[in-house]
Amino acid sequence: MTVFDRQSLPSLLSLPDEAFGPDSDHPCLTVELDGLDEASARRLAHLPCPVIGVGEGPAGDWLDLTVTTPAAAETVAANVAKAPFASLVLVQTLRAAAGLPLQAALTVESLAFATLQAGPEFRSWLATRTPDAGAPLGDAEPVRVSRDGGELRITLYRPEALNAVNIAMRDALSEALDLALADDTVTRVTVDAAGRCFSTGGDVAEFGQAADPTQAHWVRTLRGPARRLIDLRDRLTVRAQGGVIGAGVEMAAFAGRLVASPDAWFQLPELRYGLIPGAGGTVSVTARIGRQRTAWLALSMRKLNARTALDWGLVDAIEG
Repeated sequence: MTVFDRQSLPSLLSLPDEAFGPDSDHPCLTVELDGLDEASARRLAHLPCPVIGVGEGPAGDWLDLTVTTPAAAETVAANVAKAPFASLVLVQTLRAAAGLPLQAALTVESLAFATLQAGPEFRSWLATRTPDAGAPLGDAEPVRVSRDGGELRITLYRPEALNAVNIAMRDALSEALDLALADDTVTRVTVDAAGRCFSTGGDVAEFGQAADPTQAHWVRTLRGPARRLIDLRDRLTVRAQGGVIGAGVEMAAFAGRLVASPDAWFQLPELRYGLIPGAGGTVSVTARIGRQRTAWLALSMRKLNARTALDWGLVDAIEG
C-alpha cells in the first residue's frame, strides 16, 4: 500500500478515472491529510474507488474515511483488494445517499445491493459456500409478540440459530411492525431478542435464493423491516445483547433509542460475501455515526465494543 503525500498527488490526480477502481492499479487510494488542499480533496471524493485519509486535516471531510495510522489504512486496503467491486459500490452508495430522505436512501441501498448480487464477488462466494452453511431452521415462531398496555414487545426468537434473520423471521417481524403502525394505541414498541445474541444478521443459508436481483429488490421494497422501522423510530426502543451483526445492527440502529448490554458488540461483515449492508445499514448506521465511520466499519469488518459504540453514538445507553 502506498500512502500518497501532497507532493505526489498532482501527478496521481492527472490520471483519468479509468486508472482507479476494480481491475486497476488503484482499487483504493490512501493519502496523507497533512497539507491536503480542498480542491484536491474534492477531486478525490469523486474517484471510482474508496479514498482513505491518514492523519488529521479539514480536507479529510471530503474523503470516504479517515484513520490515524498507515497500519489502520492497510487493514482497509487489504479488504478492498479482496472485494474491490463491493468496496466501490459501498462508498458510492454512501456518497449518493448523503442528504437524501431516509426512505429514498433505502432505495439507493437496495439497488446497489441488487447490483452486487449479480456481481462476480458474490457469485464467487456462493460457488465456494459449503452446502450446510447457515443456521438451523429453528422455532416455528421466529418472532414473538406481546402487549402490555400501550407497549408492544417484539422478540426475535431463533436463539438456537443466534437469531439469524431468515425469510420467516423477516416476514414475521414486518407483520409485527405493521401491527404497531396500524394501531394508534401502541405508544411504545420494544424489540429485543432471546438467547445470548441479538442477531448474527442475515441467514447465509438463504443467500442467493432470489430468482434474480431485480426481484430481490422488489421483495426488499415490499417486505423489508427497514421502511417500517423508519416510520416507527420515534416510538421504538431496541435492546441488544451479545453479537449485533450485519442486519442485526442495521435494523437496531433505526431505533429512536438503542440500549446495549455491556457484552454487546457490533460488526458489518458483508464485504466478505462480496456485498454491502442490505438491511438498511448504510442509512441507519450512517444516521447515527456518520458516513466515514460507517465506511470504516464496513470496509474494516472490525468488531466495535459497547463502550466505543456508546462513545460514537451508535448506541444510546449501556444497561445490564
